[in-house]
Amino acid sequence: MEVISENRQARHDYFLEDFFECGLVLKGTEIKSVRDHKVNLKDSYVLIRNGEAFLLNAHISIYKEGNIFNHEESRTRKLLLHKKEILKLKSKVEEKGYTLVPTKMYLLNGKAKLEVALAKGKHTFDKRQTEKERDLKREIAKSMKY
Repeated sequence: MEVISENRQARHDYFLEDFFECGLVLKGTEIKSVRDHKVNLKDSYVLIRNGEAFLLNAHISIYKEGNIFNHEESRTRKLLLHKKEILKLKSKVEEKGYTLVPTKMYLLNGKAKLEVALAKGKHTFDKRQTEKERDLKREIAKSMKY
């Protein structure tokens, strides 16, 4: 498994609960850009419409060797999930405070996969608490070194 892009901002802004692996419907030049690591998931999110899941605002750069058939950089892309998974996600998202956030994109056996997390938004004080815990762990690790 080769990780292409990771959404670190999601771990900072959300409590991540359930993770799902899904495939992506990509055009030819998109998969080439993905293999060149030209992907940004920072402001992207997943939306469920008419029983199908879609990835919005994910930026896959234009393939520099492409021609007139090159893809649009931040187009809406369909995600490939099982029907039961989509229904489960839809019922959770309809609850207050939950959303679907892509956490990482990777290649698995030559195919692009996306890890999607069911997330609940953090408040400002939660973010500060997470930073304090991280700093404390860092200090403990540093003191154990010496």
